Amino acid sequence: MPWYDYLSFGLGGVLLTNAVPHVVSGIMGRPFQSPFAEPPGQGLSSSTVNVLWGAFNAAVGYVLVLQVGAFDVHDLRHVAAAALPAFALALFSARHFGRYNGGDLAPRAEPPHSKGA
Repeated sequence: MPWYDYLSFGLGGVLLTNAVPHVVSGIMGRPFQSPFAEPPGQGLSSSTVNVLWGAFNAAVGYVLVLQVGAFDVHDLRHVAAAALPAFALALFSARHFGRYNGGDLAPRAEPPHSKGA
């Protein structure tokens, strides 16, 4: 199988993972961070924007995983190519968005601020 099929599986897995919090937040009627908020990725977008963004991610992820290459759910290499980048994004997102949504319960030390500067 060509290397670009594995790249497609990985990017598709990332997009499918990214679709989940946007669609779920939108369905629940809750705002959530999106690239369309101010500032991007930090501010909140409406539930409608999140459903649309999540649906777009799911559609492109579907195409990348199931239409570009010959994805075989029984082939561990294919599953790993899609799942490992998806898992990495999930861990990154948990830490990043936990700061904004209360999911990162461990207190963080604030950087020292210089006074009088």
